Amino acid sequence: MWIKRFAAAGLLASAASAVKIDIDDPKSIQNAALTTTFTLMSNYTSNHTGEIPGIVNDSWWESAVLYRTLIQYWSLTGDASNNPAVTQGMYWQRGDNDYMPSNISEYIGNDDQASWALAAMTAAESKFPEETKLASWITLAQNVFDIQAARWDTKNCGGGLRWQIWTFQAGYGIKNAISNGDLFELSARLARYTGNKTYVEWAEKVWDWTLSTQLMNNKTWTIADSMSVEDRCATLEHTQWSHNYAVYLSGAAYMYNLTNGDTKWKTGIDGLLNTTLNTFFPKKYGGEIMSEVTCEPTHSCNYTQHLFKGILASTLGAMTNIAPYTSADILPKLKGSAEAAAKSCSGGNDNNLCGERWYESEWDGIFGMEVQMSAASLFISNLFNSTAKAPVTSSTNGSSTNSTSGTSDSQPSATGGSNSGTSTDTPNGSSHVSALSGLAIMGVLAGVLAAI
Repeated sequence: MWIKRFAAAGLLASAASAVKIDIDDPKSIQNAALTTTFTLMSNYTSNHTGEIPGIVNDSWWESAVLYRTLIQYWSLTGDASNNPAVTQGMYWQRGDNDYMPSNISEYIGNDDQASWALAAMTAAESKFPEETKLASWITLAQNVFDIQAARWDTKNCGGGLRWQIWTFQAGYGIKNAISNGDLFELSARLARYTGNKTYVEWAEKVWDWTLSTQLMNNKTWTIADSMSVEDRCATLEHTQWSHNYAVYLSGAAYMYNLTNGDTKWKTGIDGLLNTTLNTFFPKKYGGEIMSEVTCEPTHSCNYTQHLFKGILASTLGAMTNIAPYTSADILPKLKGSAEAAAKSCSGGNDNNLCGERWYESEWDGIFGMEVQMSAASLFISNLFNSTAKAPVTSSTNGSSTNSTSGTSDSQPSATGGSNSGTSTDTPNGSSHVSALSGLAIMGVLAGVLAAI
């Protein structure tokens, strides 16, 4: 288990980084990805006896991001050493094939559940090996879509997903960018994978609703974080998080690819990408080094927020493949960030722990699963342009088979219903419930061990 934060004067002295990178040499980039991923997984204990597969650092959604990162690592490097851990965790947490495992479902939000569906989509698009007797990756993703589409709330604010699922959760009264952006990205990727118009319609619906509420502003191309149902979504919370931009950029890129460059999606990509690059690659650091600008300069990012840069890096890397015209703008930023991050990966006894602030020339004393994962994702993202093939679809040799849900031209198969329940979770920056309580973990252990 990772110790989340560590800073000691004796370890802050300059040291040569174990991560060496020649940004123009794919083999060197692979080695950087290997080094950071090895360090990341050397502290992975979820596959140990007595541990719960699929829950890392007491955080359910972060585990989905980890597996998504490792799937991309395998796809772009061919190194399958982490695949057994990915397969075990992805299936262990599947619940009733909908990523709502019973002993965690009380604590999660729509964004948490969608993170697992997006990991399953990455597995399907990458042809990650499946267990033949268990649900396919695409079925798992479709089932989450069906459930979330049924939660679409037209009674408040003209539509949209609430952040959290149950009425007793603090986030139930919030409609936020990440929950709706995740559904948009999931819809777009399912649309491209299956060719089914239901998913196309839902991608359009979520995008258009987000614009109609000004949660995403198509004049400034900024994305607000959230708004409250209580005042009919009239007041926006404008904190800027890279994760919010990542999911809307990703969905727009998939729709652009699916529609062969439709103007609507190119306009969206161009606007959002311009804002993203100007905001999260600050000119004061040279304009080519990524920073989580809301919290990073003051070292106030929480563990969840440490993941956001890696998610954005992954999205930008994938965009160079599915919307290739963006490469000229994106690649210098990814390369500059990778060169800077490599220098920050000089912490610990082996000089291989990566820091938070990549624009510093040495390790800044911050380490943990999240910052290590973001650095690994950044190095992996620099392989998309030179190594990756386009994500497969069901018609281009995709091996993940469709279930019956969501694959007809009708509306999604899930039916709506009122939800009830309770929680004291509070918004956490691009949302997500970042940790489970000790009591919840005990309940999870009891329930999950009997689940498979």
